[in-house]
Amino acid sequence: MYVCCPAAALIDQSQDRRPWPIDCGTALCSYSSQDLIPPGACKTLNSSAIYANNEVNLAEVDIYGFDYDYTLALYSNALNTMIYNTARNFLIEHFKYPEGIRKYEYIPNFAARGLHYDIQKGLLMKIDAFHYIQPGTVYRGLSPVPDEEVLQLFGGTYHVPLQQDSGFYGKGPKVKQFMDIFSIPEMTLLAVANDFFITNDIEYDPVHLFKDVSEAIGMVHLKGYMYKWVMQDLDKFILRGEETEAVLHRLVSQGKKLFLITNSPFSFVDKGMTHMVGKDWRDFFDVVIVQADKPHFFTDCIKPFRRLDGNGDLRWEKIKSLDKGQIYKQGNLFDFLRLTGWRGSSVLYFGDHLYSDLADLMLRHGWRTAAIVPELEQETKVVSTGRYALNLTWLQALTGLLERLQTHRDLDSKQVFQEWQKEREELRVMTKNLFNPQFGSIFRTCHNPTYFSRRLCRFSDIYMASLSCLLNYDPSYTFYPRRTPLQHEAPLWMDQLCTVAQLKQINK
Repeated sequence: MYVCCPAAALIDQSQDRRPWPIDCGTALCSYSSQDLIPPGACKTLNSSAIYANNEVNLAEVDIYGFDYDYTLALYSNALNTMIYNTARNFLIEHFKYPEGIRKYEYIPNFAARGLHYDIQKGLLMKIDAFHYIQPGTVYRGLSPVPDEEVLQLFGGTYHVPLQQDSGFYGKGPKVKQFMDIFSIPEMTLLAVANDFFITNDIEYDPVHLFKDVSEAIGMVHLKGYMYKWVMQDLDKFILRGEETEAVLHRLVSQGKKLFLITNSPFSFVDKGMTHMVGKDWRDFFDVVIVQADKPHFFTDCIKPFRRLDGNGDLRWEKIKSLDKGQIYKQGNLFDFLRLTGWRGSSVLYFGDHLYSDLADLMLRHGWRTAAIVPELEQETKVVSTGRYALNLTWLQALTGLLERLQTHRDLDSKQVFQEWQKEREELRVMTKNLFNPQFGSIFRTCHNPTYFSRRLCRFSDIYMASLSCLLNYDPSYTFYPRRTPLQHEAPLWMDQLCTVAQLKQINK
C-alpha cells in the first residue's frame, strides 16, 4: 500500500498496493503493517503485574485487609455451573417455570462481568463510561438485538439516562449492573429464560422474570448450597491456595498486621482457609470478622460485634476489644475503627466487588483499596497477541484517516470515506471478538472505557488478577500510575505520531 501523508499509516492485509486519494504534499512512501505497530505493543504483558490507578507506596502500608470469596479464595468455573444448574432447577420447581427451561445448559463464555440489565425490557447490554450502550452488545435472550431496534427501544439514542441507570451500588430502578463474579450464572440464567419464552412465543413479564431469577440465585446462597459444594470438594473448586498461603506468610514475616472481613460464614471460611493455609490459619490474622453484611458493614453504625465461641455459637457479652485468635460476627466499620485505631492510607483492603468491598472505604474513609480482577489474566493474554496489536494499530490509523478525509468533499473522497467507515466498524467487531464474541472486553467498548472500567479506576488504587501478584513486589515498592495523555495532550498513536521523518526511516 502506498501512503502519501503521516495520517495514512495504514495496514493493508490484502497486500494490495495502491495510492490513497489524499494529497498533503508529502512524498509517497510504502512500508509494511508491522512497521506501524508502536514499539513495545507486541511485547507480552505480565498477567502477574499490579496496575496502578493511584500512587501507592507499600512502605506506608502497615495493615492489610482482605475479603474472602474471589480474594483470598479463587474459585474454578465449575462453581458457576453448579450455581446456574441449581438456580435453574429452583426456577422450575419452586417458581413453577416451564420444564422446557431445563434443556438449557450453562454457557461458560456467554456473559461477562460489569454488564447492565434493563429489567423492564429484558435486555443484557454493555454500557460505556458515558452511559452509552455499545452497538452490537445488546442481547434479548441469547440473540443480539439489531442496532436499529435498540435505537427505537431507547427513544432514538444509545444513551441510558442517569436516573434510570444503576445507583451507587449498581441497582437502579430500571437498570441493574452485575458487578461481581458470582453474578455471571445469574446473567446466563436470565438470558436463557428470556430465550425460552421468546423462541416459544410465550407471553411473560420481564420484570417478574428478573425478580424470580434473582430470588432463585439468592436461594442457592441462602440455603448454603454453594458452601456445601465447596466444602465437599475443595480441590475441585478452590484454585491456587498455596499462593494465598505464601502471600499471608510473607506479609506477616514483614511485620504487617492482617485482618479479614467477609460476608461468608465462619464454617465455610475455616474449611477453605484450612485447606489453603493450614489449621493454624487464624494465627496470620489480628482480626477475623465473618457474616459482616457488606456493604452495610461500611455504612451502618448500628449492628454491634458479636463473638463466636469455639463451636461457632454466638456469645452474649459486650465487645470491648477485637482480639487476635477470636472470631467476630456482624459489627460495623465505625466500631472497627474505634476498637483498632486503624485508619487512612496505612490500611490497604483487597476485594473483588467494587461497590460492596471498595467504594465506601475509598470515598468515605480514605483507606487504600486493591481490586482483584481475575479476568485480567485472559485479557492481558489477548492484548499481548500480535493479532490484537495489528488490529488496534490499523483501527487507530483508520480513525486518523477518517478525521482528515472528512474535509474533502469530492465524490472519490466521499466514497473512500464510506469504505473506511465500513472497514473501521469491521475492525471494531474483530477486536471485540478476540475477548468475548457477545460483549468484548470488560474494560473497553469501541473506544471508551466501560462503565465497569470507570468504576474500577474510581474505587481502586491498584488492581491485579490475583492476590499472588503481591509476591512479585518488594514490601517497600511504590506503584506509580502512568500519565496517560488527555485528548488535548501529546497523542500516542500512529495516525498522529508517524512523522515524515519516521516514514523515511522505515523506507531505508
